[in-house]
Amino acid sequence: MENVKKLIVDYSKKVYNQELTPGKSGNISIKFTGENGKELIAITPTLLSLGTLKEDDVAIVDMNGNTIGENKPSSEVYMHCYIYKKREDIKAIVHTHSPYATGFAHSHKKIKRYEGFGPINIPYLSEIEYIKPGTDELAKSVGEAFSKSKNMDVLILKEHGIITTGLNLDEATDLAEFVEYSAKTQFITNMLNSI
Repeated sequence: MENVKKLIVDYSKKVYNQELTPGKSGNISIKFTGENGKELIAITPTLLSLGTLKEDDVAIVDMNGNTIGENKPSSEVYMHCYIYKKREDIKAIVHTHSPYATGFAHSHKKIKRYEGFGPINIPYLSEIEYIKPGTDELAKSVGEAFSKSKNMDVLILKEHGIITTGLNLDEATDLAEFVEYSAKTQFITNMLNSI
């Protein structure tokens, strides 16, 4: 379990240092098998900057979001649980509020799907309409969105932020960075084309 907590801390600092999770925003998690053979989730805690996270701060929950230990998990814990329940292939989740991608999430424009996301069979990244953060309604809506396609690895939450997923935190974090740079590239392109 200590290795899992270290991974959460290391990748929390990585996404914070990449300016993908400013202030106390964002959360990341890993699904893993506990000593008793049950699936558990290690997740960042509530109300703590990912840049200052320590191993002792990491929360552990079961697949229903019930806390194991004293640390209170992120308010988005149920969103993570629903994604893991709907998609067995997903083992890690990164939820960011990065500036360019979140700017698109707050606008009427969609983020184009660039090479690097795999085959471009749809022109834009998938998104869902705004639902209040931290609610069971949002968690269920996100879970349903991910259940619609085994190929979906990114979801834009309108007026909120971005979720990326992967087989591990390397994949999910790299994808979060790529989404942000894709949004930045699209923004710059739009600005240049308007000159």
